[in-house]
Amino acid sequence: MSTTHGVAPARTSRSPVQTVATVVALGFLLVGILGFIPGITTHYGDMSFAGHSSDAQLLGIFEVSVLHNLVHLLFGVVGLALARRPSGAVAFLIGGGAVYLVLWLYGLLVDKGSDANFVPLDSADDWLHFGLGAAMVAAGLALRTRTAHGPRAGGSL
Repeated sequence: MSTTHGVAPARTSRSPVQTVATVVALGFLLVGILGFIPGITTHYGDMSFAGHSSDAQLLGIFEVSVLHNLVHLLFGVVGLALARRPSGAVAFLIGGGAVYLVLWLYGLLVDKGSDANFVPLDSADDWLHFGLGAAMVAAGLALRTRTAHGPRAGGSL
C-alpha cells in the first residue's frame, strides 16, 4: 500500500448490504462460468443457445443454456457494479430478488415443453429461483437501513 507523506490512504468501509450484494453477485458470476464447463455441466454437448430443447444441466440438476449462463454472468456484473454503493446494493438485492420471484412464477405457469420456455427452466430451477428471490428481497429489506457505521438516524435494524 502506498502512502502520501507517511499517511495511509483512507479506506472506505463497506456496509453489510454491500457485502451481501457482492457475495450474491459473485455467486451469479460463478454459476454463469460453471455453466460453460463440461463435466460440471452434464450433457454439455446438448446445450443449445436458448429454448426448452437444451438438455445441459448444471451439476446434473439445473437445466441451462447459453442464454441462461449469459444471464447469470450479466446479473453478476450488474450486481458488482451496483454493490459499489449501499443504495445500489439495496436496489440489486430487492430488484433482482423481485426479478427472480417473477421468474419463479413464470416457471410455474409456463409449459416446460413449449417455445415460451426460452430460458430454459425446469422444476429445480423454479424452486431455486423462489429461494434465491425470497432471500435476496429479504436481505435487501433487512439491510437497507444499515450502513458501514450502523443504522441510519431514525432507521431501524
